[in-house]
Amino acid sequence: MEFIILLIVLITIYFILKYVFDSNTKKIKEIAEDKELDELTQKYPENIEICKEYLEKLNNKDVIIEEDKDSNTTLYLVMSNKIFIANLKNNYTRIQTIAHECLHSIQSKRLLWFNFIFSNIYLLYLTIICILAILKILPYKMMFFAILTLFGLIYYAVRMYLENDAMIKAKFLAKEYMEEKNISSKEEIEKIIKKYDKLNDVGIKCTNFQLFSSIIIKCIIFVGICIISTI
Repeated sequence: MEFIILLIVLITIYFILKYVFDSNTKKIKEIAEDKELDELTQKYPENIEICKEYLEKLNNKDVIIEEDKDSNTTLYLVMSNKIFIANLKNNYTRIQTIAHECLHSIQSKRLLWFNFIFSNIYLLYLTIICILAILKILPYKMMFFAILTLFGLIYYAVRMYLENDAMIKAKFLAKEYMEEKNISSKEEIEKIIKKYDKLNDVGIKCTNFQLFSSIIIKCIIFVGICIISTI
C-alpha cells in the first residue's frame, strides 16, 4: 500500500513541477528561430574558430575541438577533454551555445569527473535494484528507495550547478566576444543579447525541470516495479 501512495505522490509532484516550471521545448525552438539574427551572426567566423577564440580568452587551449555536422548536440566531454560542436552554422544561438561548452571546459575538474562517475553509478544502482525487485529478491525496498532518492538529489545538485553556471555566464562571454570582434553594431549586439535573455529564461527553467523530472521518473519506475512484484 505504501508504494501505491508513493507512486501517486511522485506522479502528482511531476505534473505540479511541469506546470510550475512551465517546461515547453516548443517555446525554446520558437525563440531559437529568428532569420534576421541568423543572418547577423553569419558574419562571424566558423564554429571551430569561434571555439578556439573562446578557449584562448579562457586560457584553456588544451581542449580538443571536433565538429559533427550530422549531429544536433553540442557538448563537452571531460573524459576526452573534447568539445563536440553540432551543425549550428545557420543559427544565431551558436555564439552562446559554443560559449556554454567552453565554459564547461574550465569548470572544476573534480566536479566534472564526479558528475560523470556518479551519474553512471546512479544508473547502475537503479538497474541493479530494479532487476532484484523484478526477481523478488530485494529486501527492505523502502530503504533502497530512500537511497535511490538520495542519489538522485546528489546527482541533481552537482549537475544543476554545472549547467546553471555555464548557462548564466555564456551570455556575458558571448556579448564580450561580439563586442571585441567589432563585426556587429551595438544595436545589433543588443538585439542578439535580448534574444539570448529570452532563450535562457525558458531554457534554464526547462533544464531544471528536465533534470529533476528524470529523477522522479527513475523513482516512478522503481516504485512501479515494486508494486508489480508484490502482485
